[in-house]
Amino acid sequence: MSGRLVLAATPIGDPSDAPPRLVRELATAQVVAAEDTRRLRRLCQALDVEPAGQILSYHEHNEVARTEELTQRVAQGDTVLIVTDAGMPSISDPGFRVVTACAEADLTVTCIPGPSAVLTALAVSGLPVDRFCFEGFLPRKPGERRRVLTDVVDEPRTMVFFESPHRIADTLATMAEVLGEDRRAAVCRELTKTYEQVKRGGLAHLADWAAPGVRGEITIVVAGAPRNVDPEQAVARVLDLTEGGTRLKDACRIVRAETGIPTKQLYEAALSKR
Repeated sequence: MSGRLVLAATPIGDPSDAPPRLVRELATAQVVAAEDTRRLRRLCQALDVEPAGQILSYHEHNEVARTEELTQRVAQGDTVLIVTDAGMPSISDPGFRVVTACAEADLTVTCIPGPSAVLTALAVSGLPVDRFCFEGFLPRKPGERRRVLTDVVDEPRTMVFFESPHRIADTLATMAEVLGEDRRAAVCRELTKTYEQVKRGGLAHLADWAAPGVRGEITIVVAGAPRNVDPEQAVARVLDLTEGGTRLKDACRIVRAETGIPTKQLYEAALSKR
């Protein structure tokens, strides 16, 4: 039997979000490579499953050295399961190197889909999600962070960032300076957990809100650069929505999300056109 490398999404908060396939693979895989073996054991207790195979640590400090060993295990016919602390391996977490190594060796690589902080934050942000990009963690140094944000100032797609709680206030303040104080954004913290919170508003408003301190796992969703939209076309879009049965206020909010034109401006213009 040929071996397999299996990337497994793990819950980002609520253990009951774990996919059933994760439980099956934990119980049968010959190797389970975990970012934090202690957190893996807590997850297994919550899921009432006992890993059958060897448990190995696989994190940013040993990823390079461990990749060759895991690739060899797959080549020998073993199923190697990769799990990180939360979410999908290789997405700002260990996993990319071993996926690349197995792919280059023409070994089977598959995935157990499941919880994702990126997609969950996008879904609840209230921002356009027809096109988006994931920017991961910004640099820790202020100068480098500002440079990266300057590079995306004209990015038209909605952007998703990860950030640590002790840097969130500085990051939001820099975003407000570089991307614009009124650029719409959402700070999503503790997603799927007991104290889940989504705070929406302009970047300057969010920076003021975060200044006293914010705790927990944080994902930031930022609207893309405003599009060059004809206001008349935007109002026509509002009226089209209302003719289809959408309430005027709701139609204005939808078009605001699409164009960046203020809701009040759209509302007043639509009323004058009626």
